[in-house]
Amino acid sequence: MAKQITCRRVYEDTAPEDGKRVLVDRIWPRGMRKEAAHLDEWLRDVAPSGELRKWYGHEPSRFPEFRRRYLEELRDSGHREAAEHLRDLAAHDKLTLLTATKDVDHSQAAVLAEWLTKSP
Repeated sequence: MAKQITCRRVYEDTAPEDGKRVLVDRIWPRGMRKEAAHLDEWLRDVAPSGELRKWYGHEPSRFPEFRRRYLEELRDSGHREAAEHLRDLAAHDKLTLLTATKDVDHSQAAVLAEWLTKSP
């Protein structure tokens, strides 16, 4: 059975099909009250490093290189525990990865969804 993983903006309304709602941004979303986010978890440590995030700057032309570097970061000791926890969540429930990024298709949430879907 294929893993059910979706990506959405944290500012969108919740939906019954969301399953576990996990924020995967390092920085709290601007203007969002914690109780309004309806999160199950906030996994800051699975987000890209500040250095990578600043380099990327959400420039779609840089996305392929961002993706490559971010997948590399997921294997380092600073990300490994959070990444494994996220993998465990995905194995047991529907999962919605949340981000404040406007372009969800070119975000760390999209990279994580792909990584989780292809991971054993």
